[in-house]
Amino acid sequence: MGGPATHRMYLDTFDDAYRTDFTAEVLAVDGQHVVLDRTLFYPTGGGQPCDLGTMDGPTGRLEVRDVAGRGAVQHTVDADHALSVGDEVQGTIDWERRHAHMRMHTAQHLLSGLAYSLFEGARTVGNQIGAERSRLDLRPVTLNEGELDLLREGFDAAVAADIPLRMEVMQRQALIDEVGLERSNLDMIPASVDEMRIIRIGDEVDVCPCAGTHVRSLGELGRLGEVSVKSKGAGTKRLSYGLLRP
Repeated sequence: MGGPATHRMYLDTFDDAYRTDFTAEVLAVDGQHVVLDRTLFYPTGGGQPCDLGTMDGPTGRLEVRDVAGRGAVQHTVDADHALSVGDEVQGTIDWERRHAHMRMHTAQHLLSGLAYSLFEGARTVGNQIGAERSRLDLRPVTLNEGELDLLREGFDAAVAADIPLRMEVMQRQALIDEVGLERSNLDMIPASVDEMRIIRIGDEVDVCPCAGTHVRSLGELGRLGEVSVKSKGAGTKRLSYGLLRP
């Protein structure tokens, strides 16, 4: 579905990622897909699953069953929703699901930053966020028992220090000049994208372009839980992890 772009409110500030309720206007309707002028619902992308929740409007309460899209964000609702362009709705996200993904996504940034520093520039080449378990693919690494201990120690120390996160907007070349092409993973982002949202953990722990949702500081993560490693070939290892409650 094309049409006007949806303002993704959760991108504005860290505080907006903690909001659960918002009002919006229906811009377009195509079957079960409803596009709003603005939204707090995160659409699936970047390895992070979408938010779920409810939408209240003139036709009653609807379940938001899926969210997708980067321009016109499509909210999949009940087939008999009866919403029309111009209707005002109030959206409410499932906070437990959202916060679980915020913690896990931030943990992935922390693990990626630590792996790059500890293991001679090991890069994150893939990730998948889940509410209970998540994973990231690193290359080149071995991730033997000793290295996993180092990774855990670094993770838990950063969480104990409750290092804050920062958000800013940077030009592509400015980020390359600061950290280099590999550290920034900009070769995985289309060259046409010049201005991007950057997430920083502390001053040197991690810096990465990202449009996901994150916690304000690492103390919210809790210590690193159970980890497992699987070989994915060509020097690539898949690290699966969970988090303990803070």
